[in-house]
Order: sequence, then C-alpha cells, then structure tokens
Amino acid sequence: MQTQSGTLRRLINGSLSVTGFYFLAYIALGLVGASLGPTLPELASQTGTQLDQISLLFTARSLGYLLGAFGGGRLYDRLPAHPLMAVALVFMAAGMTVVPLVPLLGVLAFTLLLIGLGQGMLDVGGNTLLVWIHGKRVGPLMNGLHFFFGVGAFLAPIVVAQMVVITGGTAAAYWLIALLIILLALWLLRLPGPRPPAHTSRAAPPSLDHRLVWLIVLFFVLYVGAEVGFGGWIFSYALESGVMRESIAAYITSAFWAAFAFSRLLSIPAAVRLRPATILFLNLFGALGSLAFFLIWPESRLALWVGALGFGMSIAAIFPTMLSLAAKWVPLTGRITGYFFLGANLGGMSLPWLIGQFFEGVGPQSMIWILLIDLLLAALLLGAMLEIKSKQQR
Repeated sequence: MQTQSGTLRRLINGSLSVTGFYFLAYIALGLVGASLGPTLPELASQTGTQLDQISLLFTARSLGYLLGAFGGGRLYDRLPAHPLMAVALVFMAAGMTVVPLVPLLGVLAFTLLLIGLGQGMLDVGGNTLLVWIHGKRVGPLMNGLHFFFGVGAFLAPIVVAQMVVITGGTAAAYWLIALLIILLALWLLRLPGPRPPAHTSRAAPPSLDHRLVWLIVLFFVLYVGAEVGFGGWIFSYALESGVMRESIAAYITSAFWAAFAFSRLLSIPAAVRLRPATILFLNLFGALGSLAFFLIWPESRLALWVGALGFGMSIAAIFPTMLSLAAKWVPLTGRITGYFFLGANLGGMSLPWLIGQFFEGVGPQSMIWILLIDLLLAALLLGAMLEIKSKQQR
C-alpha cells in the first residue's frame, strides 16, 4: 500500500514539475512573440526598408509558425514529446541570436520564419501535452498556461526599452531572450514527457463533426489575427498618430500585454465559474468597445491608454477558452490541435500584413477599422458554432 502511495505521489509531483516547466516555456514564448513590435522601427532601419515592407516579417514568422504547428501537431502523436519540444526551443534561440545581425530583409524574413517554426512547435506541444496530462481538469490550467504567455509578452517591451537605454540598441534584448531559451531547452531534456492518450493512435471517432472543426479553425484565424495585429502595430500606431513620443510608445505596448496577462490570471477562476460561451461573448464585445475609444477620441492620449488596456483585458482569455471549449466538442489529438494552430497562424500571418498595407497609405486609423471588422466576424462565427451545437443536442 505504501509503495502504491509513493508511486502515486511521484506521478503527481512529476506532473506538477512538467506543468511548471510549460508555464516557464510560455513566458519565453511570450517574450519572443512580443519582441518584434517594439523593434520594428530599428529593424526597418537595419534593413533599409519602410514600415509597409518590414511588415513582411510578421508574415514570415507566422508562416513558420504555421508549418511548425501543423507539422508538430502530427509529430507529437508519434515521437517523444520533450526532445521534440527542445528542438523547437533551439530553433527559437538560434533565430533570436541572428536577428540583430542581418542587414537584408529577405534573410531577416527567413530568420523570422525559423523562429516561427520553433514557436509553432512549442505552442502546439504545450497545449496538447497539457491536455494529455490533466484531461478534463485542464480548463483552469489552460488559462494559467496562456497567462504565462501574457507575462512574457508584457515583459518583452520592457526588456527592449531597458536594453535600448543601457546599450543604445535592441540587439542585447534579442540575445538575452535567446540565452533564457537555451537554458530552458537544457532543463527540458531532464524531464519525462507525457504519452499520448490511447485514442490518438486510432482514426478519428465517427461522431467527429468536421464542419465544427473547420469553424473553430476559422475562429482562430480571426482571433489571433486581432491579437497579433494589435500587439504588433500599437507601438507604430502610437507614434504615427502623433499621440506619443517613441520613449513612451514602447510602454503602451507593455501596458497592453500587462492588461493581457492580468486578464488571463483573472480568467483562471472565471473558467471555473462561468460557461465558456459566456466568457467568449463578454470578451469579444469588450474588445469591440475598447476599439471604439480609438475611433471616438483619435487624438487623446488618455483614450489610447484606456483603449489599449481595455483591448488587452478583453481579448486575453479568448484563445485558451476557445481551446478548452474545443476540447469538449472534439477529441484534442496532436493532429486536430495542429489544425487549430494552422488557423491561428494564418490569422497571425495575414492580418498584421494587411494592416501594414494600409497603415502608411490610408493612415493609422485603418488598423482600428480592420480590427473592428475582424472581431465582428468572430462574434458572428461564435454564434454560428453555438447554434450548431444546440441543434446537435436537441
């Protein structure tokens, strides 16, 4: 009996240590994801390009993210999980080391593609493996995982701003983040990885609603496009609209991610008390209301702060909540999770690029209108999915 109790205790402690590592890895993922926006002007200067051209970096990174998530989703069902995740971390660290050294836009875009490849493999792995470890109890932990992404994203602009003050450039910020990622990769190889559930080795069950799967994919296209688009362009928006100086604009990005992280922290107990659909609708309409501040008071610094904080608070819980809801609707194998991240990265690839095409020609306000239309479509899509589920349950 004591032997069985000791074995159970070791299993629980092992699960907690692995889950804790995933949380730390998501801080690194947030640092990498949010470091691009505040460094865009310097990268444009480094490559001798304009903002509409440098927006190609978002597309390249998201294309790599797409390949990493889609391919990684299948690989996690077949290969040892943690060595695969360590490879993803190495891709990210190598790319972050090279970024400040590249003077050509094409080579820099390829470097961002490799970073995105690692990000996609890490992201799909973290979400899938967390479900494998905790099963139906994953809801609050999924929100916790994405809270730590928000922590990293909040810290990234601060790290960039401080490195600029200390060193006069952004290169040191990239290298500091790369060092952290390498240390995580070395630690990960010492941790035992979870095994896939039994159903991942079999064909998808007959009850799988493929229509619902693809609607969820499309929802992730719209949501992640809004998150990456706002987080990546709010720094340039604050500068080009003339509302803020460069020394302060970096902190509006950090404020957005701080609100984002804090909201994901709040979403952990909210996931226990509220229905996922309720959380999703509240967040979507909160984000739409936050964008209204930019349209009604376009020259107000206060409105910019309120809108950025409100947008970060509102959209933060959407991704983990939809992923937890999807886990109830469909079997969350690595392959299906890969499809969801395929959609997420199509959004992260296309919407920031679209914003970049209108940003200088039409003006910074075009960013707000694009985000507004995007989130209205997401709300309509969520309503359609809930209607499908309602008809299935009748």
